[in-house]
Amino acid sequence: MTRRFLTALPVYNEVSHVQSVLAEVLRYCDDVLVVDDGSTDGTGALLRSNFDVTLIAHKTNRGYGAALRTAFRYAAMQQYDVLVTIDCDGQHQPKRIPQFVAACDEADIVSGSRYLQRFPGDSDPPQERREINRRLTAELRRRLGLDLTDAFCGFKAHRVESLGRLALTENGYAMPLEMWVQATHAGLKIVELPVPLIYLDEERSFGGSLDDARTRLEHYNLVLDRAMAAACAEKTVCCHDRLWNNTLTAEGAGRC
Repeated sequence: MTRRFLTALPVYNEVSHVQSVLAEVLRYCDDVLVVDDGSTDGTGALLRSNFDVTLIAHKTNRGYGAALRTAFRYAAMQQYDVLVTIDCDGQHQPKRIPQFVAACDEADIVSGSRYLQRFPGDSDPPQERREINRRLTAELRRRLGLDLTDAFCGFKAHRVESLGRLALTENGYAMPLEMWVQATHAGLKIVELPVPLIYLDEERSFGGSLDDARTRLEHYNLVLDRAMAAACAEKTVCCHDRLWNNTLTAEGAGRC
């Protein structure tokens, strides 16, 4: 089945990676959206002057989850069938984009997994990041019955119409936990595709107190508990109007 798809990249201070990553993405996708989440290192100026992509700029840094929600809204407004999301730090391989799009023929969310199989040349992940991922993935499996091996991989493909059944509110890096809860309660079909494990910057900051592994784990558990409580209270998570009944602001940033 031929699907009209968009590839979106959330970007924050990626001036050292954005040129090489976008050049590769454009080999596999004609329609590309970059959400610049308040970069201060010249990323925005570089994007405006060097690439034929759609750029939406948040005036300030609002968070990874907020940037993704802006991409979700844009994909719905432009009536794409599939939205691929890929990080801009060089840790994902754009050549796999067509495979992710094709997998949406049989699934609502296709999520990359760095732990489903080993690839030649795989990196050794930072120990604390791997342990936090392992714990949260196990918790999702236990509490949701979700057959998942990698809770936090940013390489995904989504059926846009299925995203309309979610009511995501989390702004930060914990947003995938909220998404897994809501997607499961909405009955969406989720599959994983194996991707290589590539770490280019093991010292990448999560921002503020979240750079401390214990604090980050506590925050993630809090977000997961909150999402579970909300889903149980509502019994169903199907809030189409709450997600899509927003427009883009004049300067191009999506309102939350």
